Amino acid sequence: MGAAARALADMAGGERLPDALQRHASALPIASRAPARDMAYQAVRRFGRLQALAAQLNRQPPRQPIQALQWVALAQLLEPMRAEAIVVDQAVLAAHRLATEPGRSSGPANFLNATLRRFLRERDALLQVTDSDPQARFDHPEWWLQRLRQDWPQDWESIVAVSNRQAPLTLRVNRRRTGLPDYAQRLSEAGMPSRRLGPYALALEQALPVELIPGFAQGEVSVQDAGAQLAAELLDLADGQRVLDACAAPGGKSSHLLECADVELLAIDVDAARCARITANLERCQLPQADSPGSATVRVADAARPDTWWDGRPFDRILLDAPCSASGIVRRHPDARWLRRRGDLTTLAQQQSRMLAALWPLLTPGGKLLFVTCSVFAQEGEAVIAAFLRQQAGAHRQPLEWVWPDGTRETIGQLLPRSDPDRDHDGFFYALLTRRP
Repeated sequence: MGAAARALADMAGGERLPDALQRHASALPIASRAPARDMAYQAVRRFGRLQALAAQLNRQPPRQPIQALQWVALAQLLEPMRAEAIVVDQAVLAAHRLATEPGRSSGPANFLNATLRRFLRERDALLQVTDSDPQARFDHPEWWLQRLRQDWPQDWESIVAVSNRQAPLTLRVNRRRTGLPDYAQRLSEAGMPSRRLGPYALALEQALPVELIPGFAQGEVSVQDAGAQLAAELLDLADGQRVLDACAAPGGKSSHLLECADVELLAIDVDAARCARITANLERCQLPQADSPGSATVRVADAARPDTWWDGRPFDRILLDAPCSASGIVRRHPDARWLRRRGDLTTLAQQQSRMLAALWPLLTPGGKLLFVTCSVFAQEGEAVIAAFLRQQAGAHRQPLEWVWPDGTRETIGQLLPRSDPDRDHDGFFYALLTRRP
């Protein structure tokens, strides 16, 4: 519980939760790392409610990491069927351990014991009071809720509800190595039941470490959300094409592109460490890396500055998976909603527009560019594309259609997050642009 609290305290200070967990949980015994991670993510998913409850329970906010320790314990107590006495005892014990550090006292342990027991006594009344706070009721920042209501007046509550759920572990079957029915049968025989979400997408009924997934280390499958798997399929690839994957890290879409067709792929990202992850993913999937059809070249490069890296050879296809708010994938990255600020949307939309304008001249006449963001905010999707089309007379937006496993056809533009048995995916915006000859 202490490691989860320290990671949560760092997130409250502006750090990404995965980075904070990596630092604080790495010192724990291996068996304790997953529980620490689960407690931290559980608290972040209830962060709005936890902050409101703490405001009711505390005369004045305690210092970190005691405040975060209270958040983590309250998140546990909000779950049904929890052993309440054990949760309180664990929180108090964690506080006592902090008291052994230089300059600490036993006061925080007494504070936690008193406030957590008060919550248990007054639970219903406290929850009713905090229900009046939209941020507590929906566990999203108030500005975020306002934007969702503005963009999706009929769907915003559904978006919030899905975003607050834990996403499934979804796999993409490598079509070059095996087929979906055969791999699904293999999972079943290994005691890992799954359900189909796409032509090559399988969601495990129960998440587990990737090293336990059959064939993962050998590149037979990759972890990728079913909504994200649409990107390579919608780009309309063919053998021999020259393809650019801009902002490619960590390489999930890059490897998918090479699984779909024998293309000459250039994968770029502005961050060298993230480029190393692209290379590692390609190697795990056993995909060749060289300047030839069916292979990839990975390069550290800024998508908004092609003058620093482009060799003058046009691309038949461009995938621009642009940086965004991550508002469509918060069920996987629940810290994103608490780390973003309202003003970030304008900054990100401007960055997306710059990248789109910079990469457009690299597309061959008749070529196609797929613009993607993992966002549900119109400012990072339709608004960017509408402005671009007004400025580029030679650009045309093509309609996109997708057929789900149940046979339902859907026009794809803004894909809202869903968690139905056969439609379980994150939120994405897709726009396919063609350059007139």
